Amino acid sequence: MNVIDLRSDTVTKPTKGMMDAIINAEVGDDVYQEDPSVNALEQYMADFFGMEAALFFPTGTMANQAAIKLHTQPGEQLICDKWAHVYNYEGGGASFNSGVSCKLIDGSRGMITAAQVEANINPPDFYHSPLTTLVCLENTTNKGGGACYDFAEILKIREVCDRHQLGLHLDGARLMNAIVANNESPKDYGKVFDTISVCLSKGLGTPMGTVLLGKKSLMKNALRVRKVLGGGMRQVGFMAAAGLYAMQNQVTRLSEDHNRAMDLARLLQGLEYVKFVEPTETNIVIFYLIDSISETQFMDTLEQKGVKISDMGQGKLRIVTHHDYTSEMHDAFIKVLKAYS
Repeated sequence: MNVIDLRSDTVTKPTKGMMDAIINAEVGDDVYQEDPSVNALEQYMADFFGMEAALFFPTGTMANQAAIKLHTQPGEQLICDKWAHVYNYEGGGASFNSGVSCKLIDGSRGMITAAQVEANINPPDFYHSPLTTLVCLENTTNKGGGACYDFAEILKIREVCDRHQLGLHLDGARLMNAIVANNESPKDYGKVFDTISVCLSKGLGTPMGTVLLGKKSLMKNALRVRKVLGGGMRQVGFMAAAGLYAMQNQVTRLSEDHNRAMDLARLLQGLEYVKFVEPTETNIVIFYLIDSISETQFMDTLEQKGVKISDMGQGKLRIVTHHDYTSEMHDAFIKVLKAYS
């Protein structure tokens, strides 16, 4: 039985073109900053977003943690949504690595507003509370079901950060999905954010890697922080070549994933065993079952039919479409969902 794995867009395998890029990559020792493929990827990403500097990291979590470290000092506080990846899925790294706390905002589908940011900044002269120094946004939002920020709201948040001298970091794990879905300019993001992490191993399908982008004034210490976090790598140009191939060849096709996700969302909305489907904008579908059906029972039945999805807790079930999810798989999954009883 061919398994239809929709747990995440991290389960993909390299395409033939990507494998060719990996095999033929020119490599060197990246700790000495002598890997030409890494250097080429970093320059490409900096140019793509119009940012001053870029550094290749093995994981998105490490890149986000490095960004927090670059922006903050121990004892300070960052602002983020209660569903933010930097708080929920990075092992408490903000406190462990940087000694900072997180002020969690009750946003909408993982997104926060400029008004909420301003209302949650601690008074800088009130020494009883931590000093607020950083705002972290996530686009698209993971627990928010692939939701995309309205760029106009991001601009308003930037204005708040400027007024209060706060750093602004973007966890862009699926940023390319948002850019494709909304036909946005990556350089607009580069103008607004101080640092951006862009994951290459989710919707873009590489085996590993995230690039952290930022202003030179911040990024001058990024190499040291990456080293401290254990992220020094040697002939990692094989993976950087995969990332460059993905950026040059696999971005525009993200709309296929979005269309299939929206197909599934529309279908689920009409099924009697589904209670609610959250708005679907990109490649993530989050839905809830009626009370009489347990999530475990539902997922077990799907797995018997060769389909895997994710349980995110609190009744949230998640489907993530990706480039290994073919039109044939899509048709087969639709039949499974329609036949469930």
